[in-house]
Amino acid sequence: MFPSRTAAQIPSAKAMISAAASAAATMMLLRSLVKEYLPRELRSYIFYKFETLINSFSSELTLVVEEYDNLNHNNLFKAAELYLEPIIPPDAKKFKISLPKKESKFSLSLDRYQEIVDTFNGVTLKWKFNTKKVPTKYVASSDDFNPMRISEDRFFELSFHKKHKDMVIDVYLKHVIKKSKELKEDKRSLKLFTLRHDRMSGRGGDAWQSVDLHHPSTFDTLAMDMEAKRTIMEDLDRFVKRKELYRRVGKAWKRGYLLFGPPGTGKSSLIAAIANYLKFDIYDLELTNLRTNSDLRNLMISTENKSILVVEDIDCSIEIQDRLAQARAMTASRHNPAPFNQVNQQLLKCEEPESVLTGLIEFLEDKKSERSKREDGNRDNNEEPGPAEGELAQELDGNNGEVVKKEVDGSNGEVVKKEEGAVEADGENGKIVMG
Repeated sequence: MFPSRTAAQIPSAKAMISAAASAAATMMLLRSLVKEYLPRELRSYIFYKFETLINSFSSELTLVVEEYDNLNHNNLFKAAELYLEPIIPPDAKKFKISLPKKESKFSLSLDRYQEIVDTFNGVTLKWKFNTKKVPTKYVASSDDFNPMRISEDRFFELSFHKKHKDMVIDVYLKHVIKKSKELKEDKRSLKLFTLRHDRMSGRGGDAWQSVDLHHPSTFDTLAMDMEAKRTIMEDLDRFVKRKELYRRVGKAWKRGYLLFGPPGTGKSSLIAAIANYLKFDIYDLELTNLRTNSDLRNLMISTENKSILVVEDIDCSIEIQDRLAQARAMTASRHNPAPFNQVNQQLLKCEEPESVLTGLIEFLEDKKSERSKREDGNRDNNEEPGPAEGELAQELDGNNGEVVKKEVDGSNGEVVKKEEGAVEADGENGKIVMG
């Protein structure tokens, strides 16, 4: 019996293994020759062209996200690290775990050559983490003072079907960045910043030092009028959502609150509740530690966005030569503020135009009423009050400055009764005579 023609055409396993081994040996020889006799630049160009040729037959497109863009940090790389952490599959064989500086929560990340498959809007995307050795170079560090020495490049490869290129670049990567910001806010510990004692020594570095903020106060636990609490929370939510509006109208994105009252009335608890609600860090500033306006300006610039600046005892931090005159000026300014500002704030209180205008009209009417009452009070204070019957008056003796308390008659101002235990000055020689 003779073998069939088809069986005779199928190569034996031994022949196939021999051919594969021969091809591999040839490739190794060619690689050695190329590496030995061709310059590195030419080799890179040849390999690039070869890779391009291979990829031209593939429907897959790969984006490379390197850790550094030239010598600067690539924000997209850090965003990818944060984004991929919660979608690391539970059956992953290997991944890295770390505890970042000044953080209380662990951080997970892919190990070298590990892959994660993500799905977005029905599109499958594959992330792969890689590293490669490079000549030693120096890149910018996080503190911007001491360059960091590195000898390997870390990068992600994002692969997907080439027909989804526009969607990935215009939509998916923006989604990655947005989600990474949310994850960063959720996992980070709130900080309380105070001024460093050596900030004026000229040693450089950050002027602020921080500790974790573990204050338990929240709006749920805060002992406060429910309506006032609701108003504050709504105002905070409105402020956070209006960042773009502030930019369009040319206003700085900031909000101010004046808290006053004796110690123990809940000012610090309210500040902590706001910080926990917004996930904002707190910067505690005492103006008595500053010498010049430049110090204050530099400190303000060095604070991070989305933070709370607390200025302690602002009314006691300024030297006032004439406290009485200053107090009167402050009172007048509180009752008669610049119209463009109490109006500006009223217009930002609500989203509904009708409600805003109604509130503005009520606000202006209230201010008008307050002004009328204040003017009436000033007129009453300017009138010369006469002594009333039975009224207890105080006299100042012209000779020795002692206060004499007397009850005066409403008709002629004569003394009708001397207060028990008071002293009275003798009208002839100014001596004190005990009554």
